[in-house]
Amino acid sequence: MSYTLYINDQLDSFDMESALPKLSPQRLEQANRFRNESSKRACVVAYLLLAEGLQKQYGITEPPFFVYGEHGKPSLRDYPHIHFNISHCRQAVICVIGDSPVGCDVESISRYKESLVKYTMNEEEQNAIRNSESPEVEFTRLWTRKEAAVKLSGRGLQTDMKTILNGSMRFDTTICKEKGYVYSAISQEMTTFAAEQNK
Repeated sequence: MSYTLYINDQLDSFDMESALPKLSPQRLEQANRFRNESSKRACVVAYLLLAEGLQKQYGITEPPFFVYGEHGKPSLRDYPHIHFNISHCRQAVICVIGDSPVGCDVESISRYKESLVKYTMNEEEQNAIRNSESPEVEFTRLWTRKEAAVKLSGRGLQTDMKTILNGSMRFDTTICKEKGYVYSAISQEMTTFAAEQNK
């Protein structure tokens, strides 16, 4: 695997009070902008997962400081060679860290609107959802892959979601039915490898 994934799906027991002093002033300001407590918690957890990964993988102990690209994708000001991506839903927060661009997405398994399927999924994907034993899970699986691919590219959601997935992409996807979420992750190295395998 060309990245390391960190996850926290114990959000209800997360100790916010002891976590806040561990944030950089930049991240504390960002967290305090959230009025919703669960969103604030996710913001804090994501940052701490990133800090944990940076310490384990690179020995970096100072709090990460972000800079942002044209479409809002964050990167590390002092370590531009290290790539990361974060995502959260009601049940979990994930962070992926690697030496090449990465993308990830975690989503709750829930009902979806048919109009959303038609807008975001091509015909093959729509058929896969409709013919699945668990359409909600299949939709969420595909959606997390699309989001992860968009976040890998750093281009934002102006991308045509129907055409974002192709045969040159290889994802790591985990379905956690018992806790009600799905996540997918991808790196640039995985995409390159898959493209070479398909030649």
